[in-house]
Amino acid sequence: MSDLIQAVDSPREITQLAGRLRMTALNQEISPKTILDIFEQWAAALQGRGLDETPGVPFLRLWLRRGTLEPILKRELGVDWPNGSRMAEGHSRFMVFPLGLVGHWPAGNIEIQSVLSMSCALLGGNACLVRVPSGLAAATRPLLEKLEAADPAGLLAKRVAWIAFDHAREDLHQAMAQTVDGAMIWGGAEAVSHVRALPFPHWARLVVFGPRLSVAAMDADVWKGGPDRSSWCRRLARDVWQFEQQACSSPQVLFLERAPAGDALEFVAELRRAFEQENRAHPRRDIHPAMTSAICLARASWLLGDITHAASFPGTPDWTILLGSGTGIPKPAQGRTLNVLLVDDLLDAISKFDGNVQTLGLAISDSGKEEALAKAAGRRGVDRIVKLGRMHVFGSPWDGVDLIRPMVRVVRHVPSRS
Repeated sequence: MSDLIQAVDSPREITQLAGRLRMTALNQEISPKTILDIFEQWAAALQGRGLDETPGVPFLRLWLRRGTLEPILKRELGVDWPNGSRMAEGHSRFMVFPLGLVGHWPAGNIEIQSVLSMSCALLGGNACLVRVPSGLAAATRPLLEKLEAADPAGLLAKRVAWIAFDHAREDLHQAMAQTVDGAMIWGGAEAVSHVRALPFPHWARLVVFGPRLSVAAMDADVWKGGPDRSSWCRRLARDVWQFEQQACSSPQVLFLERAPAGDALEFVAELRRAFEQENRAHPRRDIHPAMTSAICLARASWLLGDITHAASFPGTPDWTILLGSGTGIPKPAQGRTLNVLLVDDLLDAISKFDGNVQTLGLAISDSGKEEALAKAAGRRGVDRIVKLGRMHVFGSPWDGVDLIRPMVRVVRHVPSRS
């Protein structure tokens, strides 16, 4: 089998690939039903030795299911999305067409992001040119092999090219940008700024998912005791473990509403048990020396910085819980390092959000209180408010933006004989 990720070394290679892909998108329509059928088979195949250990694959399986994608298509493209159009008011008709060729610049630290990004553009009927970061190539190939098996006719293979080149090759980045009609850009501040500055055509539509962070919150009735506390701790542990806390949706801090009758150390002991359980189920296979240093520094700085601080962690850098108080968000250490901060009122912590918080994971006992927290968080720039255990579930909108509609053109048609 030839390598599904093509190494490119010249602008001409990219231009030729882009020309072929654009002609396919222009001349060969593909129905949403066909794409969903292939995705459904792909999802069923994404399991087995090697794949189950890839971070994010369980969520990818869920995302590719028809039951996940059909409601998103209906919401974003209208109730008649299977026919490629939907009726508007009066005699007007809206027709949905792909942009053409969509370029993808995924972040280099999320194993499944290349695939997730591509799936959004494909659902709009587009062709895709995907740059796979070098560090993700090994994790991406097994996913593409499963797609190839689920699509024996090559219907999607005709519409997608997976390419790899050194991130320092500015000429190749520029060539890729010049050939696309739209782009989905993910990653850190420096990477996003670099890609946005590339010479895209003036008509190209760009959707940017830049660097942000996420937090969790529990009210007093949830954490101070009761039969559900251990379940919430396990949910939080699962959110912390995914993607080594490098995803924008990873919780970096847990705010606890102070409870006069609650023992925070007792809660940390419960959370420790959940972390130990998650670590046994999903042990870290390796860790970069720089991450080990960052974790050790975070532990030492926390304990030396304030005599009221406490911490819980094993002798290895597998995970870390840092206990203290305050409404500010400490600088994330990542690597399964969670700050647990007591606050008098959860609204006090939310009032400090500055637009950089993407997801708020909640465990709140009272629906009225949760509604107030959700409204306050929404006003302060939070785009996703979910229950703990679901902070990474990929869905639309993401970062407050639809995932499929930005990559289609909605054409208004008023019939001449109306």
